[in-house]
Amino acid sequence: MSFDDDSKIQLTQNKSKSMGLIIGLVIAVGAAAFFAGMYASNMNSNQISQEDLDDAIAKLELKILQNRLPTNQPSEPVKISADDDPIIGNPNAPIAIIEFSDFQCPFCARFHVQTLPLLLEEYIEQGKVKLVFRDFPIQSIHPNALPAAVAAECANEQGQFKAMHDMLFDNQNQWSKQETDVALSIFTQYATEIQLDQNTFDSCLTSGKYIEEIRNDLEDGRSYDVTGTPGFFIGNDDIGYVELKGAQPFESFKKVIDAQLEA
Repeated sequence: MSFDDDSKIQLTQNKSKSMGLIIGLVIAVGAAAFFAGMYASNMNSNQISQEDLDDAIAKLELKILQNRLPTNQPSEPVKISADDDPIIGNPNAPIAIIEFSDFQCPFCARFHVQTLPLLLEEYIEQGKVKLVFRDFPIQSIHPNALPAAVAAECANEQGQFKAMHDMLFDNQNQWSKQETDVALSIFTQYATEIQLDQNTFDSCLTSGKYIEEIRNDLEDGRSYDVTGTPGFFIGNDDIGYVELKGAQPFESFKKVIDAQLEA
């Protein structure tokens, strides 16, 4: 999406409204300083097929990856909290991908563009996997990450988290380098495009009501040794979680998910 001359004029006309929004969001932006401190199987070697061998290797790799995660109780599966954050997919899916993400992070956008569509097609839309989105805005280098996270939470109130999530990542280059007041105007236009109730969205955006929720996500991520975005934990409380760091290709997710679904 690109702005034409009329849209630029509209942004200028909305400047006073933008400044009103930024005043309301000052609590959120001020909180940035608080944020920034910032299976091996039994095998008969005479009879095993290549498929069985690949399956055994995948399960062994899964176990090795799980054992890399720190835990105070080595005998228990590692548990990663999904909190009450937005979910893409069936909430009852057996496997969760818990993503700690920053809307202004270019690597997070790369995951959104290159990998998530394949995960949606093969696993999420089939009800096998759900994506839990947790906020990890790195305000020291991404000053618009926090207001973008608030915008997504506000859209989630109206049942449109994925729509706003997609708008933010698809158009990251449009708002990421803008001054925050301009970015906020763009977010309100996104809200219009995805047919949110505008007054409800604007009120939510300026209230700072999701600051505590975002702070909790950030603190949880740090407790799991998340140091950059995107960061992923794949699994469930019964079998534990495997960690993947960075914008990994689809094949990395597939290897872990397939082994977990067969476990």
